[in-house]
Amino acid sequence: MARILDALYRAAAIAAAACIGAICLLIAAQVLLNAGSRIGLPLPTTIPSYADFAGFLLAGATFLALPWTLRTGGHVRVNLVTRLLPRSLRLAVELFVIALATGFVGFATGYAFLLVQESIAFGDVSPGIVPVPLWLPQLFMVTGLGLLTVSLIHSLFETWAAREPVLGGGEEA
Repeated sequence: MARILDALYRAAAIAAAACIGAICLLIAAQVLLNAGSRIGLPLPTTIPSYADFAGFLLAGATFLALPWTLRTGGHVRVNLVTRLLPRSLRLAVELFVIALATGFVGFATGYAFLLVQESIAFGDVSPGIVPVPLWLPQLFMVTGLGLLTVSLIHSLFETWAAREPVLGGGEEA
């Protein structure tokens, strides 16, 4: 099961990287169109709603990268207090914090899901030149938060089973 979950987190990270790549291509194309139109080439001067699309892709990259970043120790963790605690107390604090984070992120996931449902019900679209149904980019947020919730639960059970923290803090040794 852990292998399947890790593959899922990796797939989300790859999708996040693809979002960043798409932003680069989109912005590069816009820059080339601007340059081409300035030197007199018969090109359109802008990609309609390119800023909206770049923003949607950035949100996708941000949320989809969360579970992989958590599991690989990329999130900033403040260990000033916990590293001074005895091992047994350190474990209790770690479990409490992961459980608390799971609750918060699960709550946010639920409300993000309700936001998607509301956007579908009301037919919300982006205000740009190209009207994009808002539930489409909001799916990135729900998916990323949902996977982060799963990865926190995964980490909670692994920490409990290992009887020591399994999440790295990203600090240098």
